[in-house]
Amino acid sequence: MTRIDDCFAKLRSVNRKALIPFITAGDPSLEATVPVMHALVDAGADVLELGVPFSDPMADGPTIQRSSERALARGAGLAYVFDCVRAFRERDRDTPVVLMGYLNPVEIRGAERFAREAVGAGVDGVLLVDLPPEEAAEFRTAFTAQGLALILLASPTSSAARLAQLCRDAQGYLYYVSFAGVTGADRLDTAAAGERLRRALRRDSAVPVVAGFGIKDATSAAAMAADADGVVVGSALVAVLAEGGPDAAAARARAFLAPLRAALDAAAAA
Repeated sequence: MTRIDDCFAKLRSVNRKALIPFITAGDPSLEATVPVMHALVDAGADVLELGVPFSDPMADGPTIQRSSERALARGAGLAYVFDCVRAFRERDRDTPVVLMGYLNPVEIRGAERFAREAVGAGVDGVLLVDLPPEEAAEFRTAFTAQGLALILLASPTSSAARLAQLCRDAQGYLYYVSFAGVTGADRLDTAAAGERLRRALRRDSAVPVVAGFGIKDATSAAAMAADADGVVVGSALVAVLAEGGPDAAAARARAFLAPLRAALDAAAAA
């Protein structure tokens, strides 16, 4: 059983929903990334999504785009990301870490080498925003051979045929994009997203389904978690981390995430 599988099994056993924060590696500083990762776990994160800075993050809104630009300017390349995960694993051997990014850095290294280095650093899964499932077989084979989960994305515009393929091929968890658009947009319709989750995804998916995009606070997190196995919060957290100096980033991360954890747990207990 992988760290991701074990995490969701434990959550199910206590009727708890997964809280998955996203941060951009290298922002608000190179030194802050690992302390922020630990702070998020302390505040109740179950899985960590670590953004790999990229020069053309097409699926991301301005908040994450700017964080990626700042991180790249500081030298936060893929080697730095692996170093962060390796350093995180010195204290935390259990919390799953998923890299979220784009295909180009993986192709440059080659799928086999990338998977080997990622797993060696302590990475559990990878979500590649611009990798269509129809073209993912080669990467899935290379990743699976190393024990690295290829996390897939489903969206409101996914066809029935594509949803069936995603539910069949998903590893680790399936990430449902709550609305069509970029990260950070403020147009989440929790009722419509919840219906889609119940009707087309959680019923058929072989792995847990988590919802992301548009989740920015305790209220929206609890609303989306009602029909998902967990929620991902990204842009709102990245914006909070960018405020103030990097020395207090870990404290800001903890203060932001703790209310979301409390809201998810309260909703599950109701």
